[in-house]
Amino acid sequence: MACCHHYELMEGGDNAFTVDASTLTFGEGALGEAGERAKAMGMRRAALFTDSRLVGMEPAATVKASLQEAGIEVVVYDEVHIEPTDESFKAAAAFAREAKPDGYVSVGGGSVMDTCKAANLYASHPAEFMTYVNSPVGDGQPVPGAIAPHIACPTTSGTGSECTGIAVFDLLGMKAKTGIASRHLRPTQALVDPAVTVTLPATVVAASGFDVLSHALESFTAKPYTRRAAPGSPGLRPMSQGANPWSDIGSREAMRLVGKYLVRAVRDENDREARVQMIWAATLAGIAFGNAGVHAPHGMSYGVAGLVREFRPASGYPTEEAMVPHGMSVIVNSPAVFRRFAEIDPERHLEGARLLGADIRGAEAADAGQVLSEHIIGMMRATEMPNGIGGVGYGSEDIGALAEGSYAQQRLLKNAPVAVTKELLKELFDDALTYW
Repeated sequence: MACCHHYELMEGGDNAFTVDASTLTFGEGALGEAGERAKAMGMRRAALFTDSRLVGMEPAATVKASLQEAGIEVVVYDEVHIEPTDESFKAAAAFAREAKPDGYVSVGGGSVMDTCKAANLYASHPAEFMTYVNSPVGDGQPVPGAIAPHIACPTTSGTGSECTGIAVFDLLGMKAKTGIASRHLRPTQALVDPAVTVTLPATVVAASGFDVLSHALESFTAKPYTRRAAPGSPGLRPMSQGANPWSDIGSREAMRLVGKYLVRAVRDENDREARVQMIWAATLAGIAFGNAGVHAPHGMSYGVAGLVREFRPASGYPTEEAMVPHGMSVIVNSPAVFRRFAEIDPERHLEGARLLGADIRGAEAADAGQVLSEHIIGMMRATEMPNGIGGVGYGSEDIGALAEGSYAQQRLLKNAPVAVTKELLKELFDDALTYW
């Protein structure tokens, strides 16, 4: 594996990258701007998407009141499924088609924002469900045009969904996660109010915080955009275009903030500074991976989450059914991946370790994978994350099925710095069984 993580032009590679971002407002009290912003977009009848727990809480109430004060009729959809499925996406789309809103507002975590994106898509451009789902799982057909305006209001510090055109769900028949990706799905505006994270349970802060770490580190170590084949036309350049100088800016600062504040934010619910900085890190990482894309740890997470049997988080999530929260399903793979992939570009992986707070003095290129993976493991232990995929209920007998479910995530795996085969996935899952 030769080192080749620079931005010099490669023969046949792309010579340009695209920067996309939602209009974003960050600061305490930002949710109160929802009404005037929706009105300025021309909304008269807004569909407010949230979940059954958030619907009676302050963030959703604040947004709803702001919309109504601006003279906008509000129809509420509070049946979002935490860790959405194809069935829950279809139900949300049916609601949207019947309600006929002219705009959408989502208040919640990634599950809420992703569900709102999907409902907006299928109401705006009706089609068989698998039409827009990523290939090779679905048909992978491009979204034909713009969808209705969408204001996203995140309430967790992790997913970055307010900055991306990606909607992720569990495909129940396949027992694996997949998604829909299109620049048209990117929210029109985002209102990021850090006050909403102050009361989050520690487990939610940890899982979502490790999603931030993974977004930033995977974007930073993804295949460089210059090593991706040049598109036939500008419109065919993918959102997951690979690491690029723009995404590096957000990735670096997000990793620095995560290294400084994640453990603090989990351990002390009264550490307001740490929790505010983590949602800012989530925003930066969201902008980064929305323009670079993630790779193997996220691709593997789709198998981990989709095949879950009995695992339930200790607290902070619904307990009616087994689930592995998204950020948790990613981070259990990350040490194994970065330990292996660091040889592709040791300097960049060592820089990631340093930004996350590791002491890299005296470390050599050959040490990069070990230094980075051990530091991530230390952060996992400090925040009581599961001990690898074994910690969420998997054993060596599950590796084949996990690799099969993950291999279908070609949109993500093709963004890795090396070719990811089924055999490599099996080796990575084997390495991820347990870390301590």
